[in-house]
Amino acid sequence: MSLGDRLARCGLERPNYGARELGAVLTACLDAVGFGHVVTGRDAARDRTNLNIPQARHVVVVVLDGLGFYQLEARRGHAPFLRAISAGSLTAGFPTTTATSLSLFGTGYGAGRTGMTGYTARNPRTGELANLISWHGAFDPEEWQRCPSLLEEAARAGARVTTLGNHGFEGSGLTHAALRGGRFVATRSLADRVDVALDVDKEPGITYMYWGEIDSAGHKFGWQSDQWVAAVEDADRELRRLATSLPPHAIMVATSDHGMVDVSGQPRWDVGGDPVLARDVDLVAGEPRALHVYAQAHAVDEVIARWSDHLGDQAVVMSRAEATEFGLFGPVAEDVTSRLGDIVVAMADRATVVDSRTQTPHSLNLIGMHGSLTPEELTVPLLISERS
Repeated sequence: MSLGDRLARCGLERPNYGARELGAVLTACLDAVGFGHVVTGRDAARDRTNLNIPQARHVVVVVLDGLGFYQLEARRGHAPFLRAISAGSLTAGFPTTTATSLSLFGTGYGAGRTGMTGYTARNPRTGELANLISWHGAFDPEEWQRCPSLLEEAARAGARVTTLGNHGFEGSGLTHAALRGGRFVATRSLADRVDVALDVDKEPGITYMYWGEIDSAGHKFGWQSDQWVAAVEDADRELRRLATSLPPHAIMVATSDHGMVDVSGQPRWDVGGDPVLARDVDLVAGEPRALHVYAQAHAVDEVIARWSDHLGDQAVVMSRAEATEFGLFGPVAEDVTSRLGDIVVAMADRATVVDSRTQTPHSLNLIGMHGSLTPEELTVPLLISERS
C-alpha cells in the first residue's frame, strides 16, 4: 500500500505546499505592499492571487498560535468578528508545530529546507536533542536555518517592518532563525500589541503580530475548555478593534500556525517504559503527535516493522526516504537530511507516543497537542479584513 493510501486510511492529509498554505501568507502580504520582489524561491504574486489578498500600503499580519480552522468553526459563536472575515482555510506544513510553522511563515519554506523539523530535533553535531523553541541544545540560528528571513529581506529593501511579540522572544533563537528583521516591540497584552500596530500602520510596510494565549490555554486545559474559549473571545474582541480602526490604506490578515486535538484518555505509549518501542532506538525527537525516531543503523527496517505492528492503526510509521519522497517536509536540503528521523511517525486519531526519559512531567501532562496530519491539526484559518 502506498504511503498516501496509508495516510488516508488513518485520516491523515498532505500539506498543500505551494498553493493555499501557511508559507504563502507573508509572501502574499509583502507582494500586497509592493515588496514581493524580495521573495526568492516562490512566486509572491501567485501567492497573493491564491489567497486573494488585496493591495495595500500597510498590512498587519497576525499569527494566532493554536487557532485551528476546525476548532474555530466549532466555537464560531464565540468569535463573531473572526467568523465574519473568514477567507477560507490553509494548511500548515509537517509537522504541525510552532517552530516548523513559524519558519514556514517567516521564510516561505517547509521543514525540509529550514531544518526546523519539530519541537525537538537531533543536533547533527552533538547527537543530542535540540529544543527549537527554547533553542537549548541547538547551534547558531543562522547556521541551523539558512533560508532568508522574509522580514529581514523586506527591511533591507526599504519596507517599514515591525514585529510585536513577547519580551522573551526578542533576540531568541527561533525569532532570529526565521523572523528576524526590522524593529521588535515587546509587549505583554494583545491590547498593547493592537495599540502599537495602530500607531505604525500609517507608514508603508508590514507589521507582524504574534499571540500565543490560545495555544497556551489549549495545551493546559484542552481546546474544548472554557479557558480556550475565553482566549478566543479575547482575540476576537481585540482583532475587531484593530481591523475597524485601521486607516483606509491598511488591511489586517490573520492566520494560525496549527490546530490541536485533545488527547486526555486516548491511547498513549511511552518509549521510556516500553521495551518493544525502545529496542534498537538511540533517540526520539519531535513531539508526541509527530516523531523522529533515530535507530541503530543495522535495525532501521526492524524498528519500522516493530513500531508499525505495535501502534497498529493509531499511527503511520514510515522511513525517512518514504516521507521525503512523498513530500511531507517539502523539498529537503542535503544539510537537513540528517536531522530527519531514520523513521518518521505521524499519529492518527488522538493517540500519542511520549518518551518519559527526555520529556518533562509538564509536557507529559498536556491535554491539547498537535504535530500530526489530522485535518484538525493541519488546517488553519485565513482571515482578511480591509476597510471599505
